[in-house]
Amino acid sequence: MILYYKPLLLEFISQLFRPEQHEVVGEVLLESKSLIQSYLVGLLLEAALVATLNSVGLLIIGVEYAILIGIIGALLNIIPYIGGLIAITIPMLLAIATDTPFDAVWVFILYMIVQFIDNNFFVPTIVARKVKVNALVSIIVVLIGGAFWGFSGMFLSIPLIAICKVIFDRVELLSPFGFLIGDNQPDLGNEIFDFKSHLKKIKRKIK
Repeated sequence: MILYYKPLLLEFISQLFRPEQHEVVGEVLLESKSLIQSYLVGLLLEAALVATLNSVGLLIIGVEYAILIGIIGALLNIIPYIGGLIAITIPMLLAIATDTPFDAVWVFILYMIVQFIDNNFFVPTIVARKVKVNALVSIIVVLIGGAFWGFSGMFLSIPLIAICKVIFDRVELLSPFGFLIGDNQPDLGNEIFDFKSHLKKIKRKIK
């Protein structure tokens, strides 16, 4: 329905803003569209790589339905930060039920290795570059999205906050919030506010 009523929605957005603002609004819409597309492509590529690693590792360990569980784990891993933790429990419980607790330990080690590779190589190079949202904000919005809309909210929270960042960066009054959401970490907060010099002045007054 959104695709069908796309002309209506675009016309509605154009009427919300003055004609001189249409160029900026158009840039925001195009950047948001490109961001979502690249984010989804990055997620699919990451999921394919994680599914491959999961499946191969589970096959080596000898867990039943290794390929299916590996794919399910990769799909759950799409949910940032939380999905990976949920994905570990399924093969561990299956290993305990069908094999031995020792196999569950191997499954845990396997998923920790896969998570390490994913978080340190796949996510930064494939996914994080697409949205440019820092980890703190990502965790917060994922938890909020999960509280309001469940798993779908967890999945949609990152692209939604990325779109908000695009809008905030374009609005002068909201640009500090865009900076807060982004991943450009300043050197030191002390240097920004010059806390050390203020502390020295306070000490001198006390003396």
